[in-house]
This record gives sequence, structure tokens and C-alpha cells, in this order.
Amino acid sequence: MPPASGVELRARQPKAIQHALHVLEEVARLGPGVTAQQISTSLGMPRATAYRLLNLLVQEEYLVRLPDLSGFALGSKVTQLATLVPTAPPPRAVRRVVDDLRGRVRAGVHLVRYDGGILQIVDADPDFALSDEVRISRDPHVSALGGLLLDASAGFVSMSSPIVPGRACLAVPIRDDRGALVAGIALATTPARAAEPAPLLAVLREAAERLEPLLA
Repeated sequence: MPPASGVELRARQPKAIQHALHVLEEVARLGPGVTAQQISTSLGMPRATAYRLLNLLVQEEYLVRLPDLSGFALGSKVTQLATLVPTAPPPRAVRRVVDDLRGRVRAGVHLVRYDGGILQIVDADPDFALSDEVRISRDPHVSALGGLLLDASAGFVSMSSPIVPGRACLAVPIRDDRGALVAGIALATTPARAAEPAPLLAVLREAAERLEPLLA
């Protein structure tokens, strides 16, 4: 007698689902830009199987191909799931550093973490609201903090907001003791101030150095 849903679960399907989840986990672990060859080697999976699963996950929007087709990154459906999970408030020591920076600059100060290739907003400035928290969390192309995720080796990212005209953002990375990107801190300001970033980058980097041992 078929299941009530009318869907027959074949013996091979759970294994295929397991393989697809392993591919997702490996993309999250290795970060944006991971290639099919890397997935195949890392998981000990035939290359044809890796390609088939990657293409399926892209089709279903759990993964995306990078614009230059160099590799893959987590897609919108994964980030949508992640943004439904409430982010734990930062420790008191972290809040003190962020609050101190907010008291020193006339700009919005925002702190995020990067977990498995996903941008999670940890502390958004209550006095300078983010333009679109959901979109910033899901689309790394629309913010300087997302830019750090796309180029994990960058020393800083500066960009004008594509969401709110007349707003710009500077972001610097926070790394662990191995140099891996774990978090980012940003200033939301005017394009004129962002065009001459040296003074703002100095205070941002000082804050990032204080936050590194607390977040890494």
C-alpha cells in the first residue's frame, strides 16, 4: 500500500539526499569559489556524481555559480533558512568595543559574523538602521560586509549602497589566528567620507583588532 502522500520513497533516495547534504556541507566548509573538482576530491566522490549533485543544488537554489563561473557558493534557500534562526546576542565585551566605536564616529556601526559562508548580522546599529537586513543577509553583492565574504582576502571593502542612494559603507575583516575570515565590522556613512577612507579605516581597524580575540 503506498504512503498517504502518494510518494514512493525508493531505497536509493535517502543515499542521494545524504550525498547532496554532504556537498552542501562541503561548500559551506570550503567557502565561496569551491570547485566541483575540490568537492569530488574532498568527499571521495566520482566527479560525475559531484557535477550532477552540484547542478541539481544550483537548480533548486541551494547553491549558486559565481559570476565568473570559477566555482560555487551557498544559495538563497540556504541563507533564507539561516536568517530564520535568531542570532545570539554578542557577549558583553564585544558590545563594549562596538559601543565605544559608535561613540567615536558619526556613522552607523554594524557587526556581522560569517558562519559557513553565510552572513549573520550580530549587532546592527539601532541609531543608523541597515537599509535592508534581509537582503544584506541573503545577497553579498549589495553591501561592503557581503563584499568581504566574496573576497575573503580583502583588507577592506568600500562601496556605495545599491539599495539607498546617498549612502556608502566601509567594512574591514576580523580574522582568527589562522587568518580565516570570521566576522566583519562596517561603518555606514556618506559617499564623500567613504571616498577618503583613511581616517575611518584607522578607527575601524583598531576596533577589529580589539574584537579579534573576542570573536575568533
